[in-house]
Amino acid sequence: MKPTRFETAIAIIDQKNAEDPNTYQVAGIAYSKELLYSQRMTRKLLQFEPNASKALQIAARAQHICRWKIERKEYPMDRVGYLKWREELKKMHAKLTGEILEQVGFDEQFVDRVQKIILKKLIKKNEESQTLEDVICLVFLDYYFDEFAAKHTDEKIIDILKKTWVKMSDKGHQAALQLPFSEKSLALVKQAIS
Repeated sequence: MKPTRFETAIAIIDQKNAEDPNTYQVAGIAYSKELLYSQRMTRKLLQFEPNASKALQIAARAQHICRWKIERKEYPMDRVGYLKWREELKKMHAKLTGEILEQVGFDEQFVDRVQKIILKKLIKKNEESQTLEDVICLVFLDYYFDEFAAKHTDEKIIDILKKTWVKMSDKGHQAALQLPFSEKSLALVKQAIS
């Protein structure tokens, strides 16, 4: 049986992310960092929103596509530089994903919808953009938070958690509080949201 356009798009996104020269260790096995991240995004999305549309599933999978191609160090190491870097990344992710979707035969309307989700346009008004934001936050909290928190002061972590919390929906908050946090991480989360 011939793969669907959706399956082909996901396979191409995975292929691109598998080219990431950066690796991430899980249980002693090295994975391409962005390939692992994108698969975690899909898994978390389908746990959080089992009826997610194909557009949202593609956006989640491609949310960091080829992220390593624009390095953080190319921008000033301050908040403004960080935000500019993030904005450039979002544009690149949306552009690359759009090219892949056109290549496999999706129409302009579908491509545009996926790109808007990736760009997180109208985050609190567009349900799919909001769901993507929730899933991004949940993946961070579930898979990367402990390691991240170990590298920064509690004050900085609490500040980041507060900013993360504001971006999330009530449903996202409920899902976050169900995550298996370590004792220290849970204490930081509780401080941030109190």
